[in-house]
Amino acid sequence: MENIQYAEELVKEFLIFRGFTSTLQAFERELGTDIGKGFHVDKILELIFSVYIPQFRAEDLIEVLSFFKKCFSSASELVLISTLSKLEGSILRYYVVHALQSGRKNKVTEFFGMYGNDLLQRDKDWTSWFAILYLKNPSMDPQFRIYFSQEWFNALHLSVRNFLSEMFNGTRIPALLKISSEKNTVNRLKKDIRQLNVRLSELQALLEEKEAQLFRSRSNASSVLEVRMAQTNGTTNSVTGTPSTGVHEVSVLPSRVSHETCAPASEAYSVKDWVVAGPAEVSSELIPSKFAQGSSSKLDCCLGESGTDDTLEMFRDDFYIETGREMDGEEEFLEVKVDFQETFLGHTSPISRCRFSASGNNIASASVDGTVRIWTYDPSTPASRNATIYCGAEIMSLEWDCKSDRLLLIGTADGGIKAWNVDAKRVVCNLSTTEAFPSVLDLKCSPVEPIFVFAAASRGHGASYMDKLGFASLTVWNMKTWKAMTVLPLGEDPPAITSLCFNHNGKILAAAATDGMIHMFDMSAGLQITGWPAHDSAISSVLFGPDETSIFSLGIDGKIFEWSLQNQGKILWSRNCSRFCNRDNSEHRHEMALDANGKRLLATSGSVRAPIYQVRGHTNGMKTLPHSAVITTVDWHPTLPIFLTGSADHSVRVTSIL
Repeated sequence: MENIQYAEELVKEFLIFRGFTSTLQAFERELGTDIGKGFHVDKILELIFSVYIPQFRAEDLIEVLSFFKKCFSSASELVLISTLSKLEGSILRYYVVHALQSGRKNKVTEFFGMYGNDLLQRDKDWTSWFAILYLKNPSMDPQFRIYFSQEWFNALHLSVRNFLSEMFNGTRIPALLKISSEKNTVNRLKKDIRQLNVRLSELQALLEEKEAQLFRSRSNASSVLEVRMAQTNGTTNSVTGTPSTGVHEVSVLPSRVSHETCAPASEAYSVKDWVVAGPAEVSSELIPSKFAQGSSSKLDCCLGESGTDDTLEMFRDDFYIETGREMDGEEEFLEVKVDFQETFLGHTSPISRCRFSASGNNIASASVDGTVRIWTYDPSTPASRNATIYCGAEIMSLEWDCKSDRLLLIGTADGGIKAWNVDAKRVVCNLSTTEAFPSVLDLKCSPVEPIFVFAAASRGHGASYMDKLGFASLTVWNMKTWKAMTVLPLGEDPPAITSLCFNHNGKILAAAATDGMIHMFDMSAGLQITGWPAHDSAISSVLFGPDETSIFSLGIDGKIFEWSLQNQGKILWSRNCSRFCNRDNSEHRHEMALDANGKRLLATSGSVRAPIYQVRGHTNGMKTLPHSAVITTVDWHPTLPIFLTGSADHSVRVTSIL
């Protein structure tokens, strides 16, 4: 759910506008005690089954069920409307049963008196229920016995819970929350329009330049044609003769090449002579000196009637082949085009992690000295949430609650996990792992349920970062009670888990390990459902693809793979960024991030620049503007083309690209 904070501010604004001050105070009190910041199905179930039905508030019960029906209006939601109608009928039957069990037949009479006609019009099955008041022992009657059983009530309770969870977490989003999403969409479209206008201006300038080049080429071609016509009409200089002027040199070379497949180097005209005198006016600086000196015959063989562009393309291919650098093997990265860039200098040691909040309005950054800073890059965003948190140990993982910007989880190298409430500006819970697993390598919150999973590791023996990690432990925690729920099974002495990722509905968890394996867990069952060896070396980062049909993995060797989840083991796309990953001297875990559309992948770097790859694209990658030291952490804005880069130079940069 997007930007719950914005929706809550709208509610407060409306309550103040209407003068509902008592409601405003109650609303703020509940906000202060709310931790999950999302949809609470338990609260609705409690309202229906623990308040309205036990207190025989039939009017309120009917009203809340009617409200749920109003939430569905489109034709595509007919199935949900039908399901809700069936659940409504069962809930009302339970109201009648509960009143009879409580000895309150008068409430049943009152209920049928108020809503009997409406019930009969909607469902004829209610006809027999009007006789239930006159049965001596309805709980033993074959027609009604099932409704008095505990099993039927449990099934009803579970069905209502599942429906409401799907209704608000998967199928529908409250209208207030859509306002923020639509606002971001409008801002993104405005930004796209500006970018397209800039691109249009560039293309218009390029078109004018090409038209000028075409005019010059036609003028030069006319001059060459006149010279050839003069030669045909009686010039004394033959094709095999020595050209006496630079103009004749142009006319001789194409004729020579057209008759000879490949002339010896000693007989060929020099590259420089042809380029200077040729009609296309191509600068000799484009041609490497190696070929100008030793491969002029190769160039002469290629020059002919096909034109300068094709010639240079063929020449460039020869250059890459002879130097051992194929275009696919080592991409030439262009520097990214920047809209704006802001640099945060609030840390005094190398940056270990930085993350955008769920809305993208706030940023959390951490450094190896155990300091976490919460800040914002946008001057229009209030700075009331800015804070500095001292944890006393190196920060190894940061994670915002997926449903709001209020809660930040912090994992440290000494086994500590802190839950920071950014509104209250205090730690609301301080957890710790067992002594056997002191390092919290990664934390991930479920996008749906109020739970989080952390990967902890024991201490290993080695010099490099990965060798220092021992065995793994995966624990699921409840964010309401702040208690451990379960430990996910990994087998005996499992290698350390370095990276975690939930899918969009929180039902699947992916975990990457130091032995190159990717493990997939069913969170509802708490069991591993599959896994496969993805890398020959340790995996440092794993991410689900935007369409949930693939998963990305980054190894410490710099290899990036996109794996199909429909055809396990199939690689859909890959890149080798080993030139940016210094495997031998790495003191940090490399990570990657996908933009909001899943089209661009940003990775950390052992260099001062980080690579940005076009996923499944044919264009070369880009590189970020340089820091003054290696780039240790990256992240993308959840909706905009803005990314974060944290560096060992103690700085964090926010970069918006065109």
